[in-house]
Amino acid sequence: MHAFQYHRPSSLKDALSLGSQKPEARYLAGGQSLVQAMKLRLSSPSDLIDLNALGDLKTLKVESSAVTIGAMVRHAEVAASSGIRKAIPALAALAGMIGDRQVRHMGTLGGSLANNDPAADYPAAVLGLGATIVTSKRKIEADKFFKGLYETALEPGELITAVSFPVPKRAAYMKFKNPASRFAIVGVFVADFGNAARVGVTGAGPSAFRQAEMEKALTAKFAPDSVAGIKVKPDGLNKDLHASPEYRAHLVTVMARRAVEAAIK
Repeated sequence: MHAFQYHRPSSLKDALSLGSQKPEARYLAGGQSLVQAMKLRLSSPSDLIDLNALGDLKTLKVESSAVTIGAMVRHAEVAASSGIRKAIPALAALAGMIGDRQVRHMGTLGGSLANNDPAADYPAAVLGLGATIVTSKRKIEADKFFKGLYETALEPGELITAVSFPVPKRAAYMKFKNPASRFAIVGVFVADFGNAARVGVTGAGPSAFRQAEMEKALTAKFAPDSVAGIKVKPDGLNKDLHASPEYRAHLVTVMARRAVEAAIK
């Protein structure tokens, strides 16, 4: 690990000021990915700006039409929230599937989205629900946020402050997980908004994406058989020791069907 300066600002204003003054700095949320990358010397920020003292980023608001979650809200808090479990039970269930207990009690929503790991769970929900990412500078639509492998629309110094998730009629998330890391080899989040359906996929490609063909089929009829026969092309999907592109393509269909089955129960 390379040497760095550590900062623990007490206000969002101070954190943003530090971020603008130090172009090689990194914001520290849960540290689940960044600290490990620093240990391996894959990342060498000049400064770490710890966000854990910022109460403004820890808010959780549940309304009839939307659930707004602060960037520093832990996965375990989302999973345990009675308000979220009532408004969007699929989102609470997803948070409960992330990693293990230690990861869920340290990892944060904002940190997960900013890192944009190709196998992370939250990106599927962000796309599947059509969420809005609120930052220190603007609001970013879900479809414009994820740009590629570990790449997002965030600009240097820009900080995620909250995410607003529209409340669907029904939704569900299913994933085929890596038995060791519990990352998604393939995860699919489906949401029915009554007049339209959305499908967010994670783990299959370099970044989370929507599955347009399935969305069209589910908008016409929100039922498992609507997606069961859809063949996903393996072109551009991930290949590693856990699964081939062809197997991941097959899993997208399997997980989508299972997610729809869970949503309509």
